[in-house]
Amino acid sequence: MDNLKTSLYQKHKDLGAKIVPFGKYLMPLFYSGVKDEHFNTRNNASVFDVSHMGCVTVKGDDAAVFLNYITSNNVNKLYDSKIQYSCFLNHKGGIVDDLLIYMISANEYLLVINSNNIDKDISFMDHYSSNYEVKIKDFSSQISIMALQGPNSKYILNQFLNSCNLEIDLNKLNYYHFYKFKNKLIGDVIVSSTGYTGAGGFEIYVDNNYSNIIWDGLFSKGEEYGLKPAGLAARDTLRLEMGFCLYGNDINENCTPVEANLNFIIDLNKDFLGKDIVHNQISNGCEKKLIAFSLSEKGIPRKGYNILDEEDKVIGEVTSGTMSPSLSKGIGLAYIDVNFINKKCFLDIRGKKNMIIFEKLPFYKKK
Repeated sequence: MDNLKTSLYQKHKDLGAKIVPFGKYLMPLFYSGVKDEHFNTRNNASVFDVSHMGCVTVKGDDAAVFLNYITSNNVNKLYDSKIQYSCFLNHKGGIVDDLLIYMISANEYLLVINSNNIDKDISFMDHYSSNYEVKIKDFSSQISIMALQGPNSKYILNQFLNSCNLEIDLNKLNYYHFYKFKNKLIGDVIVSSTGYTGAGGFEIYVDNNYSNIIWDGLFSKGEEYGLKPAGLAARDTLRLEMGFCLYGNDINENCTPVEANLNFIIDLNKDFLGKDIVHNQISNGCEKKLIAFSLSEKGIPRKGYNILDEEDKVIGEVTSGTMSPSLSKGIGLAYIDVNFINKKCFLDIRGKKNMIIFEKLPFYKKK
C-alpha cells in the first residue's frame, strides 16, 4: 500500500523538506534543520503540518456517558469550547491511546487521536458503543491540521484572521479552549489553544480544500515575525524537552497512566474501563515508573537503551531520548524499577556506562 499524502504535501516538497514515511503518511522530517527549527519555535514561530492525526466525532444523547466510561478523565468537567487531555484504557488499565476531547456541545465531541492508532481506536470505540445511543464518525482524511507554535503565533494568527474579515480576540482564548467558526474564505474552522511543543501557540483544523489558503496566509503575515516551517524531528525534540509522552514510545497498552505519571488525567470519582487496576496502583504503588533523566557525561540516550544499577543489573529501559538543543545535553524518559528511583543508576550506551541524573519535568524551563 502506498503512503498517504496530506493536503499540504506539495508545499513541503516545494520548500525542500526531507520527506519520510511516518505511519501511513509521507511527512516532512525537517526543512532547514532540526536545531534551527527547534530554536525558531522557541524564539519566534513555526508551522507544523500535523494532518496525519486522527479526527473522530462522537454524537448522540449518550455521548458524554459513553466517553466517560471509555476514558480515564472526567468528561462531565467539560463545557462548550473546552478541551480535555485523556486516554482510552483497556480492561487491564493499559493505555490504548492518549487523546484530546473537544466539547462541541452536550451531545457532540471531537476526539483527536494518534495517527497510527486510528483504526485501532475506532474498533475500540465500536466495541464498547453497542449499549449507548451514539454515532461514531471518522473524518480524519477530510481534515488538515496545522500547529502554529511559538511566542509570535498570536500576532501572526491574529493578522491572518483579520485578513479573512474575522474579528476574533485570541487574547481571550485560554489554554485548552477553542473557537469554532465558519468563514466564506476558509470554510469551517476550529482554532484551539493547544500544542505539543511547550512554546505556546495554536492548532488550526480546517477542511482539506482550504488548507493551502491558510498555509499561504500564515506565511504572508508571518514573515516579519520570523515564521518558518518545521518538521516532525523538531516537534519531537520540543516535546521531549517538556517531557510530553509519545504514544508507542513512552505509553502503550502495556503500561498504565499511573506508571506513566499521568495521574492528573485519572478521575476515580466515576466508573471507567480499567479503573480497578488503576485504583489499586494509586493506593498500593506499582513496580515500574516513567522517570525523566539527563546524562552526567556526553552522550545521547536512545529508545531501547538499558538502565543499569551499580552492579550492572538491568533495572529499566529508555523509551525516548535525544540531545536537547536548548540544554546541550542528553535527556530522556525511561521506565525503571521503582526501588531504584533517585539512586545511583547508569545508562548503557553500547557497553559504556554513563551515570544518569534524575530530573523533574519539564527539562526546559522558560526564562
